[in-house]
Formats: sequence, C-alpha cells, structure tokens
Amino acid sequence: MKKDEYDKELARLRELFAKADPDKADLVDGLLKDAAFLKSENAELRGVLAKTGTVKVHPTNPMLQKPVEAARQYLKNVNSYSVIIKTLNGILNKNIIDDDDDDMKEFE
Repeated sequence: MKKDEYDKELARLRELFAKADPDKADLVDGLLKDAAFLKSENAELRGVLAKTGTVKVHPTNPMLQKPVEAARQYLKNVNSYSVIIKTLNGILNKNIIDDDDDDMKEFE
C-alpha cells in the first residue's frame, strides 16, 4: 500500500513539473521524491492513528495522558511536507511568472 501511494504521488508531482523548465524539474526531483515519501508515510500513520488515537489516556486516571509516538512523527512529517510543497509551489509560480514576462517582451 505504501509503495503504491508513493508511486501515485510521485507521478502526480512529476506531472505538475512536466511543463516546467527541464533544469528546474531536474533540480527539484529529490524534493518530489521526499514529498511523495512523506505523503505515503503519513497515509500509513493515519491508519495507525485511526485505530490508536493520538493520545494514550491512563485507564484509571484520565488526567494522566501521553502522546502516541506515531502522532509525533505524523506532525513532524506534516511540517516537513508543508515546507517541501511550499518550496515546490514557489518554483512552479516563478516558472509561470517567468513565462508571462517572456510573453510581454513581444509587445515592448
């Protein structure tokens, strides 16, 4: 399941960069792989957390609680994934802006 999720996400991200400058697409390939990995890992962690919850509560004293390690890792992955996606989006937007600038030069 995790490999299928990884392959699907990597293909989706590479499709988004298919029209980008080939040098930029090559440059960000590692980030695309990392984003796909984090998304596939989190899909699996979400399945675990759906069964366990994110916090363990002591059976006799509900005031005693501790976070589940999978929940901590999930949050770390989400933060890393967010940074990667923001970076990739910035590169895609820069590519679009550069293309628009080139079109405008024809009229100058």
